[in-house]
Amino acid sequence: MDEQASGTTVIAAAAHPGEVHSTGISGRLNWLRAGVLGANDGIVSTAALVVGVAGATASTAAILTAGTAGLVAGAVSMALGEYVSVSAQRDTERSLLATERRELEEYPDEELEELTTLYRAKGLSEATARLVAEELTAKDAFAAHAEAELHIDPDALTDPWAAAGASAVAFTVGALLPLLAMSLTPPGSRIAVTVIAVVLALTVTGAVSARLGSASVGRAVARLVAGGALAMAVTFGIGQLLGTALG
Repeated sequence: MDEQASGTTVIAAAAHPGEVHSTGISGRLNWLRAGVLGANDGIVSTAALVVGVAGATASTAAILTAGTAGLVAGAVSMALGEYVSVSAQRDTERSLLATERRELEEYPDEELEELTTLYRAKGLSEATARLVAEELTAKDAFAAHAEAELHIDPDALTDPWAAAGASAVAFTVGALLPLLAMSLTPPGSRIAVTVIAVVLALTVTGAVSARLGSASVGRAVARLVAGGALAMAVTFGIGQLLGTALG
């Protein structure tokens, strides 16, 4: 069975040399997509914040302080949200796996029938489904049920700390662009430079996210750029109104 699977993999790789057959590719794409989205959040939220403050005051210190506070708060919020979300997912996965392990110990025959039924539902004949279920059960019944029934890899459960760290880093990297563009540019041109930098950054991240999701690049970029521009325009207008009213 192992030799046959290995041979099939070799044949598939030879027939499609550019196609990735790793079982972990989906997970890696999800992490990359989450990173791109986190960077987008950092770019848009921090750009809107610093542009809004710049609309109220020309003070570089005030802009840098507000932007840094927004960066830290956003990164912490993103990390915390991701940690809570992934922790809940991991707890659910562990509970499902524990239940499956217990059922295998208490009802081995019924679990074998269940595995056979699952492979029958995939299109195998009764005899082939039974043979596959028996051989997989003999090799590793728990892993077979986790994959076929729960679609979970027991050795690759989600890591909440890694998710939180990745989210915080992605947000921080995205937020640094508008923050540095605004604080390092002369007052007369800082808003224009920041807007241009943000538009370019959103164009790149929008194209990357569209490619990862096999979506229309033009449409994804247009949505991101329009949303970012609207956010900056609104906060700039509010900043100017508040600056005038409080000045």
